[in-house]
Amino acid sequence: MTETPNENRSVLASLRAVIPVRALEPGEALQVAELQAARLLELTDNTETPLDWTVIAGLPRLRVRRESLPTSGMSFWDGHNWVVVLNRDEPRTRQRFTLLHEYKHIVDHGATDRLYVGTGRHQAGDQAEQAADYFAGCALMPKRLVKRLWGRGVQQPKWLARYFGVSERAIEVRLAQLGLSEPRARCSPPSTAPAASWPRRAYYRQPSPGWLPRPTLEGVAA
Repeated sequence: MTETPNENRSVLASLRAVIPVRALEPGEALQVAELQAARLLELTDNTETPLDWTVIAGLPRLRVRRESLPTSGMSFWDGHNWVVVLNRDEPRTRQRFTLLHEYKHIVDHGATDRLYVGTGRHQAGDQAEQAADYFAGCALMPKRLVKRLWGRGVQQPKWLARYFGVSERAIEVRLAQLGLSEPRARCSPPSTAPAASWPRRAYYRQPSPGWLPRPTLEGVAA
């Protein structure tokens, strides 16, 4: 999977430049993910408003597709472009989070095995998934914007979720990460094997636990 020298130079290469040339402890991996998310917002001029998914979908050498999948999403290099496939049957809020999650895998590509080596408590794959989730959360729910709204009295998860275009569960996790609420136990995702016809070198995101299709809320950014 080789890429052209100038591919995504202004964004993708800038985010990859943050990656250390050594293995990361779990906490360090999250710090790097947060730094990359902040840089993404700066490079795309999205520091004052919630990130629109079209900012990512419009990046060079990146194609976004929506299909029926047994997972929430996947990403791979097709020889010409990076492809992110989203589960079209899931709510748009979930799809937006998955898009950012998969973009983090694209950013890490080529360094994944070096960065996430596992520890006594975390497997390497789990570390990579956690970092991708954290990146997505930081990009979609920036610390400064969340705390600004919180300080203005907007503290109900349903209103914060609507403002940032994410699920209530996502905003609850983010509030706990920022120390604005108590963390809540999270269920383990189901184990679903990727289809045999999909690219071998692809990243997959499992569906959310207990998810059932439902209409997208009006007023939530796509």
